[in-house]
Amino acid sequence: MLQDMAWLLATHPAYLLGVAVVFGLMVGSFLNVVIHRMPRMLENEFLADSVGYLAECDRFPALKLAAQGTMGELMEAQGYNLWRPASHCPSCGAAVRAWQNIPLLSYALLGGRCAACRAGISLRYPLVESLCGVLFGFLAWKLGWGWPLFGAMALTAALLALTFIDLDTQLLPDSLTLPLLWAGLLFNLHGGMAPLADAVLGAACGYLALWLVYQLFKLATGREGMGYGDFKLLAALGAWLGWGMLPLIILLSSLVGAVCGLAMMAASRVGRGQPIPFGPYLAAAGWIALVWGPQIVEGYLAWLSR
Repeated sequence: MLQDMAWLLATHPAYLLGVAVVFGLMVGSFLNVVIHRMPRMLENEFLADSVGYLAECDRFPALKLAAQGTMGELMEAQGYNLWRPASHCPSCGAAVRAWQNIPLLSYALLGGRCAACRAGISLRYPLVESLCGVLFGFLAWKLGWGWPLFGAMALTAALLALTFIDLDTQLLPDSLTLPLLWAGLLFNLHGGMAPLADAVLGAACGYLALWLVYQLFKLATGREGMGYGDFKLLAALGAWLGWGMLPLIILLSSLVGAVCGLAMMAASRVGRGQPIPFGPYLAAAGWIALVWGPQIVEGYLAWLSR
């Protein structure tokens, strides 16, 4: 059965494209859960660690007593994860039924509103589902059946989640960036997207490149120019794509980030000193390098040799 399915996907590109799009819609639906819940899980974890420390600290008796009183609530909050509680409306708490979780279709049938309280459902949900479906379909058309397609889909899903989390919170969680880095090295263990040596160098050089920029900027201005999550994301991209793609990723992300930042400042959407998340630009540049990186690098080198 599985062999027949694999043969069908490998020999019929149209069938592979359709399956990839549907699979992408399903993954996008799960990514919405990750994007919404992971920042809250991190906040709960931070609060639990802080309150746990204060509950055992004798230096501040009043804080110790207050912390001990909130331990029960925090224990309940720690049960909040990607799987629990079940999907529900954030406005009224009504459970989301199975048919209301069908990607895109349920949003259209419900008219973008909760079935129980009629509160509006954010357009973010169908946007992420659609984007993931389109990108997975494009990867299937571009790469065809095989391990590179599976790796590209996994990397794409992680980059989508990190992009929207960073846009919301200006955080790139270690619980996503670090597994992504190790997954890239393991995927390239036997020649996935880059030789293993290139992947290891890509992880090390990717982290060090932005770390050095961070240190130089801090030395020159006394301020922090970016977060450590950006270092880890670039290291993860280096682990997946190899060190040879790092200059392209840094150049593309810097150019797009500068243009978007200037455009937002011109439109008075951000102030001159207001921080702008860099993760989405790294993610977009990384995905471009994933799909077109070798062609861009070869074209640039050919242009230089004229």
